[in-house]
Parts: sequence; structure tokens; C-alpha cells
Amino acid sequence: MNRSLTAFALCALFSLASYATETQHAQTEQEKYMAWAKSLWISLDRKTGEIKLDNGVATLNVPKDYYYLNPQDAEKILAQVWGNPPGSKTLGMILPSDSTPFDQHAWGVTVQYEEEGYVTDKDANTIDYDDLLKKMQAETHEASEARKKQGYDTIELVGWASKPYYDQATHKLHWAKEIQFGHSAEHTLNYNIRVLGRKGVLVMTFIAGIAQKEMIKNKVDSVMAMANFDTGQRYEDFNPSLDKVAAYGIGALVAGKVIAKTGLLAALFIFLKKFGIVIAVAIAGLFGKFFKRKPKIE
Repeated sequence: MNRSLTAFALCALFSLASYATETQHAQTEQEKYMAWAKSLWISLDRKTGEIKLDNGVATLNVPKDYYYLNPQDAEKILAQVWGNPPGSKTLGMILPSDSTPFDQHAWGVTVQYEEEGYVTDKDANTIDYDDLLKKMQAETHEASEARKKQGYDTIELVGWASKPYYDQATHKLHWAKEIQFGHSAEHTLNYNIRVLGRKGVLVMTFIAGIAQKEMIKNKVDSVMAMANFDTGQRYEDFNPSLDKVAAYGIGALVAGKVIAKTGLLAALFIFLKKFGIVIAVAIAGLFGKFFKRKPKIE
């Protein structure tokens, strides 16, 4: 055998050995991920039915095609599975029961509560939302420059994914923003629900991709219907002689209050699904065998 053929054969052997090692390593990583994911899934306390939120002022009625996770389990999904910073403050999450948090197209709704007083809805029918959008885009650009200096991705408010709508009968408000982080080709859908109460507001936020916009639009009414304040804490229970009135109205709720007022970027904090941290495996097929435990019914 001449030297050139010998060298070629050796290179081929080294390449095959390297490929085999890389394949074995990838399989090992997948196995580790699968074991971790299975353990996490089994640990989740999924519930349906009547859920009394920890704040003691509101209740969720979760139908069987959804399930509720308590704040501790919600933190597992937000931080460990979807790659958000740890330490999120929620009252839990609502997720669809026909998928798992590990699916590529998974989505969910965080539930939070802001007790800053009774939000008057007197301005609801007089707001120019196109003008408000321009102001929000300017504020977002200003805040984005600050984010850039701090080493974070820039953020751009592209526009309304769904214009704000306020239902005066139920005192529920919803709207959606299309947002771009950095130079990401896939935009983020920031779909919001606000339920007005006597002393504050329930904040419900969808976590999904912009490609899921139409599907999420079809889910808004069913999700919004789940959340209601308890008797004594409802919007109509407001007592002007006893209760605090918030320093803002409907327009400021949509705008994220006033960034300049707080000096923080909190109004631009959005939960994301960073699936880049998830190993690319056929999750739906592999997980099908153990994603069978049904949610608890309260």
C-alpha cells in the first residue's frame, strides 16, 4: 500500500472514531436530558378546577383542557425549561393540557397581581391607541439604549399584534404587542390580560411566539374567563371612602405605566421561551410514554 493511501485510510479511521465519539456524547446528553425532563414532569403538581390563588383575593376556574401550576412549579418551567432568569414572582401558570412545556410550540400564561389601588376606567373609551403606540415605541427605544449599555439585547416594539380592547361589563382588558429582541428573526408575542379589582389588578401574560398569534387570539376569551376576583374584592366592591385609587388609568396599564416614573426597565421585562437551551430531540415522540399523568381536580 503506498503512503498516500495509508494516510488517507488513517484520516478516515480518525474521522470515523471522532464521529462515533461525538455521536455517543450526543446520545449521552440526550439521555441525561430525557431523564431530567421526565423527573421534572413527574414532580409537577398539575391541577384543574377551582384554584384559590395565594394572594387570597382571586380564584381561577381551570377547565380540563388546561392545567394550573403553583408558583414553585411555574418557576421550574420558566427558569429551568424555558431559560428565563430565576426568581420570577408569579401566582402560578396556566398551560394547555394537549401539550407539554417541553414541546417546541409550547405556550403558557403567567398569573401575577399588582396591588396599587383601584384603577379607574373612565378613560377607556377616549384613548387613541395609535398615538399611544407611538409614545410606547419611543419609550421602548430609549429603554433599549439603556439595555444595550448594560450588555443586554436591544428591544424594539414593532407594533400592535392585537389592539387593546376593554370590556366594561367584566372589567377585563386585553391587548398584544409584537416585539423583536436583538436581531432575532423570530419575533416575540406579548399578549396581555388585565382583570381589574377593588384594590389592584390581576396580570395574565401569554408566553408564545409571534407565529402562534392567531391560535392565542382564539384562546384569550377562555383564559380570561378563568380569572375572577372573590366577593368583596371585585371591581364593583370599591369603596371610595376606604380604598386607595391607583395613580394611573387604563391607558397607563397598556403602556406599562410610565418608565420614567419608576426609573426601571420592569415594564419591558417579558418572559420568553429560549428553546436554544433545549437539546434538539424529538421530544413529543420520546416523551409520549410518560406524559400520561392526569391533572388533579380540586
